[in-house]
Amino acid sequence: MYAKTFHNKTVWLSGHTGFKGAWLAQWLLKLGARVHGFALEPETHPALFEQLELSNKIHHQIADVRDPDAVHKSILATQPDFVFHLAAQSLVRLSYERPVETYATNVMGTVHVLEALRGLKKKCAAVLVTTDKCYENREWLYGYREEDPLGGNDPYASSKAAAEIAIAAWRRSFFKGHPVKIASARAGNVIGGGDWAKDRIVPDCIHALQKRQAIAVRNPRSTRPWQHVLEPLSGYLWLAAMLSRSVDCSQLASAFNFGPANEGNRTVAELVDEVLKHWRGRWKNKPDAGAGHEAKLLQLSTDKAQALLGWSPAWNFRQAVQFTVEWYRRAEENPKPAVLQRLTVLQIENYCKSARQREIPWALS
Repeated sequence: MYAKTFHNKTVWLSGHTGFKGAWLAQWLLKLGARVHGFALEPETHPALFEQLELSNKIHHQIADVRDPDAVHKSILATQPDFVFHLAAQSLVRLSYERPVETYATNVMGTVHVLEALRGLKKKCAAVLVTTDKCYENREWLYGYREEDPLGGNDPYASSKAAAEIAIAAWRRSFFKGHPVKIASARAGNVIGGGDWAKDRIVPDCIHALQKRQAIAVRNPRSTRPWQHVLEPLSGYLWLAAMLSRSVDCSQLASAFNFGPANEGNRTVAELVDEVLKHWRGRWKNKPDAGAGHEAKLLQLSTDKAQALLGWSPAWNFRQAVQFTVEWYRRAEENPKPAVLQRLTVLQIENYCKSARQREIPWALS
């Protein structure tokens, strides 16, 4: 899939040492792309990036998006055909502890990428990733659309809203008639094998299950748009492919939501119960009064992605959880890098097969 678009093309990928970035790097390698990764050292141990030994397969650059000179030099030296900007401080609770770092990374880091892209004199499709939490969440029942107001109660969410505002401003101010085409992507909550981040529900589940302890759940009734990590990644890839192919990008060079079907909007309790269908254990309600504000209800509308890109989810909620837990269980049985790489590629192939069966356009291209 996507082979005609990405084979033998150069991709600049920030945040490649993170969870989503490592999955995207592995998928791009499978497509035959030349990947130049730009990121900090992995923040967790284990880390999927290290488990897959990706440093041996891509151009691996340790650098910080907060350093404008490093970003500028890296992008201009790479001369990419595609850019995927995923580098971020992505944890809500950590943003309360490090608000200035969160803003410096998420807002100014994005601006540094935009400024570097201004210097490119060649055709390039760039997808800059933010989050579904960039919306001013009023706990409404309907899914947020791309034109809804941006905002955020916490430093993380508000920094991502500010990043979206910056992307739109730079696009209008500096990229009209420019060979670089820029879109932003807002994804719902992702799950998948190899996420080891602190204060995320699935990694918390796995850590507890591995220790045969009860899973501590802070907000069992909170609702999120849960999706497997491959869902938004397929959207990023397809959006970039469409940007690169289109002559008139007036509609595509904009913001897009990528989230699950309505049945994927589940409570945290439902997610944990589904995990426990595949790994025997138990959970307990353990509220954390010291935690900052966390939204109770959040849903996304993906009507725009479906209308303009023909994009839709390939896996339902049950499948997303099943493949996620399967990855962790098999990784615990045999953690050798070669085994984990085969497992990860096999799940990408299974996902592509499901997309073909659903006749999703990117899978048929």
